Amino acid sequence: MLRKTISAIVASATLALSAQSAQALEELSVAYFLEWPMPALASKVDGTYEAELGMPVKWRSFETGTAMSAAMASGDVHIALSQGLPPFVVAASSGLDLQVVDVAVSYSENDNCVVPGKLGIDKSNASELAGKRVAVPLGTAAHYGFLRQMNHFGVDISTLNVVDMPPPDGAIALAQGAVDFACGYGGGLTRMKESGKVLLTGSEKEDLGILVFDVTSVPTEFAQKHPEILAKFLKVTAAANDRWNSGVGSKGMLEVIAKESGMDLEAAEASIATMKFPSREEQLTGKWFGGGIQTFMKGVADVFVEAGSIDESLDSYAGATNPVPLIGAN
Repeated sequence: MLRKTISAIVASATLALSAQSAQALEELSVAYFLEWPMPALASKVDGTYEAELGMPVKWRSFETGTAMSAAMASGDVHIALSQGLPPFVVAASSGLDLQVVDVAVSYSENDNCVVPGKLGIDKSNASELAGKRVAVPLGTAAHYGFLRQMNHFGVDISTLNVVDMPPPDGAIALAQGAVDFACGYGGGLTRMKESGKVLLTGSEKEDLGILVFDVTSVPTEFAQKHPEILAKFLKVTAAANDRWNSGVGSKGMLEVIAKESGMDLEAAEASIATMKFPSREEQLTGKWFGGGIQTFMKGVADVFVEAGSIDESLDSYAGATNPVPLIGAN
């Protein structure tokens, strides 16, 4: 299913992006996630993006990063504010001409797999998950984490009945007993935890090299045709992150962020507490754009190839990253 979806995206990408580039940009279309509290949402509400860009900004909510890729391929979306790295890698590996231009958020604690206590399975006997039914949003960060965790626990993926579900649906299926365990992120993961516990903590996953972060991505042609617009967008995003990270006015920001992300204040506070927003300066170091992102993308792609989710990986993902707009966002 994933291969067919990506193939359809790639088949229409060239024509769609060419049509997009032929038109003057009168409105910016931005993809984002609901139930995903980010400082940028405060700037969305107060009109800072529109004031800085000098044009209307249309915000479109999505449930998965793969859907964001499809929207960028069709020309319906110009910028994906917080796309999971794995769905970006899947699209780029399949030929879709996209670029990472920013690290939106790092969240090892906010992406995981949950197992109900009634199964009696935890990290000490996780090999017993073999043969179970699991809800996983395919092609996403949660899918990558699921594959890595199953490999760590020695669970043969071919023995599992994997059902493609966005996190909110996976949480419902888990609560109803329609699946044995589920993987997801954001608000969906929060509700999954009401039905069970995670197999590994965020720190334990990081110790295994399972990093989890989202990127801001754009079609390459958009970055080439509208570099100033992109740099201004990233500037506003960086300023919102800096304000949040400084703690100045964070309480007032949180109330706005919670409402805009469709969450109650308590849930938004708990979720954003597990998230880190790297500064512009940090992103331009070796950990991220200076080599870290490119190396990690190659590792993600190779895992997906081994799992049979994509046919092949690129020799290098250096061409899929572009720090120039971020450098210009000062």
